[in-house]
Amino acid sequence: MPLILLALLFGAVSLSAQQVIGKQAIVYMTADSSSWRLSPRDTLVFRDGAPTTEGEVYVFVDPRRTFQTMIGIGGALTDAAAETFAKLSAERQQQLLDAYYSVDRGIGYTLARTNINSCDFSSASYTYVTEGDKDLRSFNIAPDLRYKIPLIKRALAASGNRLKLFASPWSPPAYMKDNNDMLHGGHLRPEYREAWALYYTKFIKSYRQAGVPVWGITIQNEPMATQTWESCVYQAEDERDFLRDHLGPAMTQQGLRDVHIIVWDHNRDLMVQRALAIFGDSAAARYAWGIGFHWYEDWSGGTQMYDNVALVGRLYPDKHILFTEGTPANFDSTAYGRWSLGEAYGRSMIHDFNTGAEGWTDWNILLDERGGPNHVGNYCFAPIHADTRTGQLIYTNSYYYIGHFSKFIRPGAKRIAVAPSRSMLLATGFVNPDGSVAVVVMNHTAKAGQYHVRFGMADVTVQSPAHSIQTVVF
Repeated sequence: MPLILLALLFGAVSLSAQQVIGKQAIVYMTADSSSWRLSPRDTLVFRDGAPTTEGEVYVFVDPRRTFQTMIGIGGALTDAAAETFAKLSAERQQQLLDAYYSVDRGIGYTLARTNINSCDFSSASYTYVTEGDKDLRSFNIAPDLRYKIPLIKRALAASGNRLKLFASPWSPPAYMKDNNDMLHGGHLRPEYREAWALYYTKFIKSYRQAGVPVWGITIQNEPMATQTWESCVYQAEDERDFLRDHLGPAMTQQGLRDVHIIVWDHNRDLMVQRALAIFGDSAAARYAWGIGFHWYEDWSGGTQMYDNVALVGRLYPDKHILFTEGTPANFDSTAYGRWSLGEAYGRSMIHDFNTGAEGWTDWNILLDERGGPNHVGNYCFAPIHADTRTGQLIYTNSYYYIGHFSKFIRPGAKRIAVAPSRSMLLATGFVNPDGSVAVVVMNHTAKAGQYHVRFGMADVTVQSPAHSIQTVVF
């Protein structure tokens, strides 16, 4: 559905509605069937609005009412992204880095995810140890030194070292699992729990020695999924016990309590059960910083389970909530311009922020013209693709949709009260540390119209093209 985003950058949070009257507002827009892509579109002036009427559409804003604090918005720096990046010319590499990590020339990413051991978006399966090494004496991150770590370090530099990186394993080494296979699910063998817990600490320390700080880890990517690629199944009690009895103590003993441990890292559908099991155990909960979630619970046209995110927040307000992965499925190289790609992001980001998410992480930042590389043929879309045959970068509208959030809602921002008056609009908003306010509005109809952004009686009227996203700055 179409997304319209507006960001209202106030000079100060303490401004009253009366003080806003007369101030200029610049409208930035991305719209279907047009050339507008995060482009300045209109200059408006806030006025003293007329009384609300039944026939008008409004987005009501109150920056004085605040909720969760923004950690950041970003995407995953996988093997696939790094291998594709390495095939680009120096000029195109810099263009990509600017596009993602520069606030002025790009969309200002501040959050990133990477894989521990291989994942589906690797050219082949690999680990950091030799087969059967229970004591991890052979541990070496050499597979990451060729492509992935160089990309991560350049992304860190391009972000002004503001980038927070968290890492996720898709599978332990095959010898640690009961199916003797990194692929096809399986479970961690009980006798390898201690070694696997130590594996995370060695990864974090090795990355730090390579100049890459690790802000957080998730315990397991998609722990309830048996995939044709790297996967490992943990029931809720398994993950709880591994965290409580092995991973948490290992991180503490290795002096890594500053690294945030994120549980679940799977879909919204089962996240309440997982939170109850882990956060409800005080001994396990003390090691858990928060919970991560994905968006893949229902792609058959059903409703996404946003209410589960909100319920976890109400049940455990002391725990953090982070969106850790989402990407449109069914890659088709003829469909880079499909408008629904971006709209999927807009819909999810608005709902996820409104239900308590403190950050939002896209999947691969870059893929090639086939939607890979991927060693099991599980190809998908990215906001930017590189045609490695021509060296050209292809920007999908997902890039611009995400950018309407990441460029204007900065780390440290607090979500504020925002409410649309009609169901055709979805909306969220944040007040930034500098006092600026970003309000995001999604028009999920194919019909153009207008709406009033109303702060008290201060009012600005925004024209909303069908299938568009807007940012109003003042």
